[in-house]
Amino acid sequence: MAYGFAIIGCGMIAKIHARAIAEIKGAKLVACYDRNPEKVQALAASSGARAYGQLSELLADPAVQIVVVGTPSGSHQDPAVAAAKAGKHVIVEKPLEITLKKCDAIIAACEKNNVLLTTIFPSRFHAAAVEMKRAVEAHRFGKLTLADAYVKWFRTQQYYDSGKWRGTWELDGGGALMNQGIHSVDLLLWFMGPAAEVTAQWATLAHERIAVEDTLVATLGFANGALGVIEASTAAFPGYLKRIEISGAAGSAVMEEETLKVWDFAKKQKTDEKMLARLAEKTQTDGGASDPAAIGHYAHARQFADVVEAIKKKRQPAIAGAEGRRSVELILAIYKAAETGKAVKLPLATDPTLNIRKIKAK
Repeated sequence: MAYGFAIIGCGMIAKIHARAIAEIKGAKLVACYDRNPEKVQALAASSGARAYGQLSELLADPAVQIVVVGTPSGSHQDPAVAAAKAGKHVIVEKPLEITLKKCDAIIAACEKNNVLLTTIFPSRFHAAAVEMKRAVEAHRFGKLTLADAYVKWFRTQQYYDSGKWRGTWELDGGGALMNQGIHSVDLLLWFMGPAAEVTAQWATLAHERIAVEDTLVATLGFANGALGVIEASTAAFPGYLKRIEISGAAGSAVMEEETLKVWDFAKKQKTDEKMLARLAEKTQTDGGASDPAAIGHYAHARQFADVVEAIKKKRQPAIAGAEGRRSVELILAIYKAAETGKAVKLPLATDPTLNIRKIKAK
């Protein structure tokens, strides 16, 4: 049986989704929808999928079993909930949504209608990330002490001007952290477990006509006692590969996009040297550091294939709905800390509402 995929939202990321689906055995892109007729027709022409002019018509198509939501971040809830009510399994591009209330609505709809839900975080499927996760679970780092994420990317002013939703609180949900840095936030939480407290500072330093931050620094205290730092920017020319560093009393490791740069442990294993060589210089693209379209699609394909397998085996996908929610919660806590100038504890007792205002550069 071939599982029929549909894409809702035919912008730039839809091309990546379409390429990924095309590589999955037993899967086919059969339908697509976008409010912009030109975009949906273009994707249909390049992929062979059927273009729909109405979302309700797409969701009524029995050939569609899995829906991929790739609309602007703050408009994920409505199509995701509608898809769940139609009995379709739901894949949502990051972030799951931009408020906890909206995240919870998507999760509840999927649970109520007994369909699977996953948020797209392809970085978890890179081999280097998998090896770092295994090392954490095997306690090779000893007592975990530090976990840091550096996302020093660059976006032109034209990037923000190209879409009315970009750089807005209402639809982008934030700036460098929510849109670009969230992949690294997810990885930190996957490796380290929940954060317990955050502090932060933010600013808009290099862009005009945006309401959100283009530069942010946060400090984290994890529930396991470790400390950490997140740096996220779209104002670091020319843009560099995202970097994750994990350290402990018995070892350290550094991942730069898909490449394993450091792998040092007090207790060596026979396979360490060979694995480090295998994952050295693994990165083939800039990971979106300077060009949002310059990302590979094979990790997306691995995640989509995991969803297909989860449906077949009647299990949860590797990245279930709650996993998508927790990165949003941490980001909202960081934003609240930056806005108030005070430390914020997690989990959040309420869904914070940020002032929709321009952050003044300092």
